Amino acid sequence: MTDPSPPDPTAVPDPAAGAGPTVVNGQCEQTDSPQQQENNTGSRGEGFKMDQEMKITESIEDQGLLESSMRLKPHEAQSYRKKALWVSWASIVATIILAIAAFTVSIMRHSASAFGFAFDAMLDVLSSVIVLWRYSNASAVHSAHREYIACVILGVIFILSSLCIMGKAIHDLATKLLPEVDDFLFSVSIVSGLVCVVLAVIKFMLGKVLTSRALITDGFNSMVGGIMGFSILISAEVFKHEPKVWYLDGTIGVLMGLIILAYGVKLLRDMIPRVRQTRNYERFE
Repeated sequence: MTDPSPPDPTAVPDPAAGAGPTVVNGQCEQTDSPQQQENNTGSRGEGFKMDQEMKITESIEDQGLLESSMRLKPHEAQSYRKKALWVSWASIVATIILAIAAFTVSIMRHSASAFGFAFDAMLDVLSSVIVLWRYSNASAVHSAHREYIACVILGVIFILSSLCIMGKAIHDLATKLLPEVDDFLFSVSIVSGLVCVVLAVIKFMLGKVLTSRALITDGFNSMVGGIMGFSILISAEVFKHEPKVWYLDGTIGVLMGLIILAYGVKLLRDMIPRVRQTRNYERFE
């Protein structure tokens, strides 16, 4: 048998052979391709950015401030605050007039939907008054504690109002009270629906910019008022052509009451813990 020849020291190593995985501590170390390295770098960058945003949001919340404090400059925040005050005053005046007209229709025409709308209009007045208090202090435009207190008060008012609306509607259903239809009812329902929907859209837009749950809740109440205003027209028109469907008016009243009740309960569940968390960070005078 012949011995194997020794390796030639002058031989040049093959580059292709050196490109394979290196052995470290008995294990093969894989080398990532440039595309994989770029993907890993991008994912790490996105993760770092998300971590930073979460830390900033948590620090803002720890200071008892709303997210709008990060988005808006001081003069922009004050400008939107004044707009919120103007919208609230306009909502108070308009809904008081609509509430008086709706109560009149409810008494004269025995309409549960009209009563529900009138009560919701009074709720809209109260919610707008709370928004006025919420933004009455210029230095508290970003105050989370003030925001959450306003929402808790709104939640309580929502629950009490929903019980009254459902009570009246259930009473009308139980006694089979038939609504009366005329042009006055149609006029009130159309005007009420349009005014409330317009107010709701404006409040939603301002609430989104100011990150205000109170303004959004006020807008939700105005939207419910608009739906109930149009429901007066729908139920009256249906009863005019199909007297057998006399219960539609009362059923809509019960449904709107349940919606308001559910929103009020959710508002309290969400806001009461936050009031407790931010009571030590109250920064307004």
